[in-house]
Amino acid sequence: MTHHADRVLAVLDDAADRDAVAGSWRRCLTRHNLDPERECSPIVLCNAELREVRARTGRILRVADPELDRLHGLVAALGYSVLMTDAQGVVIARRVADSDESACRHWRLWTGAVWDEAIEGTNGVGTCLAEQRPITVHCDQHFRTRYTRLTCTVSPLFDAMGRLAGALDISAYRPDSTGRILPLAQAVTRGAARRIEEHCFRDAYANAVIVSLSEAEEGVSVPLLALDAERRIVGATRAARERLAIDDSALAAGVGMPDPSGNGGATPEAFAKAMRTVLADALSLTQGNVAAAARSLGISRATMHRKIRSLGLDTRQAQASSPLP
Repeated sequence: MTHHADRVLAVLDDAADRDAVAGSWRRCLTRHNLDPERECSPIVLCNAELREVRARTGRILRVADPELDRLHGLVAALGYSVLMTDAQGVVIARRVADSDESACRHWRLWTGAVWDEAIEGTNGVGTCLAEQRPITVHCDQHFRTRYTRLTCTVSPLFDAMGRLAGALDISAYRPDSTGRILPLAQAVTRGAARRIEEHCFRDAYANAVIVSLSEAEEGVSVPLLALDAERRIVGATRAARERLAIDDSALAAGVGMPDPSGNGGATPEAFAKAMRTVLADALSLTQGNVAAAARSLGISRATMHRKIRSLGLDTRQAQASSPLP
């Protein structure tokens, strides 16, 4: 057994995970039953499979092209290639220097390669998707011994609905062993991911008014709202949803932005009142059937139950007040 494998296995003796990498190593060993030294045939999709994946990715892939070019222009001289994946870790787009093509194929820094953590162990793309946050996996932080020459800096990508859509990765197979350029790599990758999300959101709500909430530049998502002509919120990015504690059911309630005088609008109380009305109506129309009401609102049954409890709704009252056929 190699020294690297010994280090990975030693994480099982720790009472708590020290960081994201240690937590990922533990998942790989206990949840995914992976072996750091086992040589497995890599999974690479064929052209037909890749076309299907790219077609499902839709808008965010289409709007990402200029940012992929821009990012590669910034990092290519440092030995990095640029990869974009879907939410399952399949590489759907790449920017690679001509001189690096052969090596990138060898290291699977290529379209069609699958970098899911459950398959390849701790790696930039897979672990970023598992954690849904930016991460750098540098050399021997990788789970598998075969990947300890790679360094990968990755940020998650969120679509116009606030859902995890994929990851933006810059990887090098000739990494700087000192790690001095990693802060720069992290900053430019996070910035590019935020711009891709913003382009995707603005494209999805091209006919709406886009409002930017005050933000911290280091966030992984840009807090944007889309408003209709009556100032109702019709769309929100991941950061905006988290900041205002809203989801699809809240958007369906038609809550509006505050007016300039500060009266009414998107206060927590207004959201709660609107959501209570929407949920009660859905339960009423489905005669108290929680699963059916959840489907009608486009949310999971677990989310529906959680909202019912948090808002103090009574499904029996909703059923009793349902309209007669």
